[in-house]
Amino acid sequence: MGKRMLGSKSNDFVENLWLLLLRIGAGGGMLTHGIPKFLKLLHGDTAFADPFGIGALPSFILVVFAEFLCSVLVIVGITTRLATIPVIITMLVAIFIIHGHDAFAAKEMAVLYLLLFTSILVFGSGRFALGNLIRGN
Repeated sequence: MGKRMLGSKSNDFVENLWLLLLRIGAGGGMLTHGIPKFLKLLHGDTAFADPFGIGALPSFILVVFAEFLCSVLVIVGITTRLATIPVIITMLVAIFIIHGHDAFAAKEMAVLYLLLFTSILVFGSGRFALGNLIRGN
């Protein structure tokens, strides 16, 4: 990542450790939303918003995919950048469509998750990711 603020040299280990902590924190936090939705889906409780007119069930499945499966992929570091995209889209929908007319307090968590997952998209998973182990890096 090159030179940092005030010209100090980068510390590769610290940067990679921070990316690991960022992945675990963001993915783990998102799982607190994804696991309950996944369990609701397994129990057949599929009542959900339909912001794009594709039906409540497909909308719910897409959100479970993003908040549960993609969060797990981000945490372990497999296809990390690709896995952030559905979460980012879900957060954009939450911010601008589901909570579009609400006060900022109602969309604050979605904005924070959007920033976290966008950072992971930009900077990647770092060295401490299962995907690197699988690829032999």
